[in-house]
Amino acid sequence: MKNKQTVSLSFMLMGILFCVCLVASNLLETKIVQVGTFSMTAGFIVFPISYIINDCVAEVWGYKKVRLLIWMGFLMNFFVVSLGGLACAMPSAPFWAENEVHFEFVFKLAPRIAAASLFAFLVGSFLNAFVMSRMKLRDKERHFSWRAIASTLVGEGADSIIFFPLAFGGLMPVEELLKLMLLQVSAKTLYEIIALPVTIRVVGYVKRSEGTSVYDENISYNVLKVNEL
Repeated sequence: MKNKQTVSLSFMLMGILFCVCLVASNLLETKIVQVGTFSMTAGFIVFPISYIINDCVAEVWGYKKVRLLIWMGFLMNFFVVSLGGLACAMPSAPFWAENEVHFEFVFKLAPRIAAASLFAFLVGSFLNAFVMSRMKLRDKERHFSWRAIASTLVGEGADSIIFFPLAFGGLMPVEELLKLMLLQVSAKTLYEIIALPVTIRVVGYVKRSEGTSVYDENISYNVLKVNEL
């Protein structure tokens, strides 16, 4: 059994992918795509991956490592959003003036949307990790698929319930807001289900290579105790 206080190569790689997916999803949110008869943001293609990684890390290394990952993702996202705002505030070169509107369209997130996105991510991610952790204590090594699906429903549901009213409340009819929230939760959960065969194999491989499968017994679920690994 490896020392649980260390951060392995597998964990580091998942952490990097987690942060990249979160940053990329914010940038991709600026494009609306058509999927069948539905419209959604292009961030849909990458954002659910962060929840899949959340599930993998919770299953293999436990809640305390996920807590570190979530805060790192939050800080990297905040950092990129802040840099984008700073770049937009800087005066553009004369020959760049006509391109400025396109740059700002991608990088100048409205403060309301940026705050809603970051807050919703924190709540949804921590709920996802908590559900995975508690269900694993109950089920042991069994029923990973159900844990992954249930945690995604809770996490994505909380994310959507928080994000859409904070970001778009008062800007669109309540009925349309509710439809959009339901569509996002349903589509992202379906995404997780489709990806389950890959997720199960990744989790199995990491468990074998790391020689660990953590059970969160007698731990603190306080989201601020980042130093506890």
